[in-house]
Amino acid sequence: MKMKHHKCANSECNTCECGLCCTKINHFGVKRSGIEILKDVNLHIHCGDLTAIIGPNGAGKSTLLKAILGEIAHTGELQFLDAKDKGTTRPSMGYVPQKLELDSSSPTSVLDLFVAAHTNIPIWFTYPKKIRERVKESLARTHGEHLINQRLGELSGGELQRVLLALALDPIPHLLLLDEPVSGIDQKGLKLFYETVSILRDNYDLSIILVSHDLNLVAEYADRVAFINNKTIECCGTPQEVFSNPNVIQTFGLDWSNRFPRDEKDKVE
Repeated sequence: MKMKHHKCANSECNTCECGLCCTKINHFGVKRSGIEILKDVNLHIHCGDLTAIIGPNGAGKSTLLKAILGEIAHTGELQFLDAKDKGTTRPSMGYVPQKLELDSSSPTSVLDLFVAAHTNIPIWFTYPKKIRERVKESLARTHGEHLINQRLGELSGGELQRVLLALALDPIPHLLLLDEPVSGIDQKGLKLFYETVSILRDNYDLSIILVSHDLNLVAEYADRVAFINNKTIECCGTPQEVFSNPNVIQTFGLDWSNRFPRDEKDKVE
């Protein structure tokens, strides 16, 4: 069931029943081994929005996600706000990495992966029916329930990413971070993944941050786009605004200014 929205006190964003209104990144900076990776990054993630992070290779997109997760130290401020614009406790986060290194000869199944992540039951034990049913329900969110008994090493790239997405959504987090989750997947798999993420966002009112190089799909599915370049966010806004920005056009060699309708009249026509 889709969660109810309530207007945020001091912004345009919404809040869901979990209490999280928005995530604010203020003057973020990251250094690693003395080298500055990110500086003065400012970003406002609205509840229920899919925000795509784009930029050239090495711009710091993955570093930003890992800093939000708390895996990398950062300067600046990371705020999680409720509907009254007051700070909340750290929200739950789901994360899907670029890839997962697997031993293709391992007998570990999809069910084993979920059980190992959420219980202390040794994976060679027989699992209670209620655990199996919970895993099937989680996999069903990403149309992967038929994969429950498959060995991880036997999964295709698209199937594995559906499993990892389902795992990141068990339990449903406040904030979902996706780090180029469909790298190396064919076009059909790409489309299915984005459609699934879009449905999940609507059904559960998720705040989603997606790092991606799939600009066509970003333009189609993202609510907002942030362009990282020269260690900071150079522009942020709707797909139309960002993909019409001269710096973005120069970086990617694309001019999509005619892709988007100029006004509501054009949309109708």
